[in-house]
Amino acid sequence: MAIRLGDTAPDFTANTTDGEISFHSWKEGEWVILFSHPKDFTPVCTTELGYTAKLKDEFAARNAKAIAVSVDSVEDHNAWVGDIEETQGTAVNFPIIDDSTRTVADLYDMIHPNADNTLTVRSVFIIDPNNKVRLTLTYPASTGRNFDEILRVLDSLQLTDGYKVATPVNWTQGDDVIVSPALSDDEATELFSAGFTTVKPYLRTTPQPNK
Repeated sequence: MAIRLGDTAPDFTANTTDGEISFHSWKEGEWVILFSHPKDFTPVCTTELGYTAKLKDEFAARNAKAIAVSVDSVEDHNAWVGDIEETQGTAVNFPIIDDSTRTVADLYDMIHPNADNTLTVRSVFIIDPNNKVRLTLTYPASTGRNFDEILRVLDSLQLTDGYKVATPVNWTQGDDVIVSPALSDDEATELFSAGFTTVKPYLRTTPQPNK
């Protein structure tokens, strides 16, 4: 069954390149980017895992970490990480799950039979500290993901969890944000010390409140 926003992320126990983990315990108190790749020793996946490794400090600054999964074995993962380090200029610094039983792939609906009935598609889940699924993305196997976009969404989720705002198209850190339509003008005036601009009654902007 498909995972929907707001669902509790399914728990599982699995072997990884960092040893056996119980997912909810491993991520306790943190945000997690759980992402699947179709297969080890493939070109697009090699670039993706390398770039994700380079974002470790960015994720850590946001109380977040990454974990990857494919239907390959830990032995294959461990053999492949040397290629990633050699070609991408960074060591893999997050676990890769051995899902040769397809347990995780089935729990998270990562195998789409009409695309490929054995390999995982490029799924992404952002899961919050309460184990709630906050973002889902699915890419075709031929298209590498934009992990800068995943980081941008994480920023937006954390900002909008803390303030009664939404983020507009192409928003990045430091840009103006949108005042929640649920707030009256008086409530917005009280909440946002920098004030707000009314473009339309339903579209009001204010400087990012935590900057």
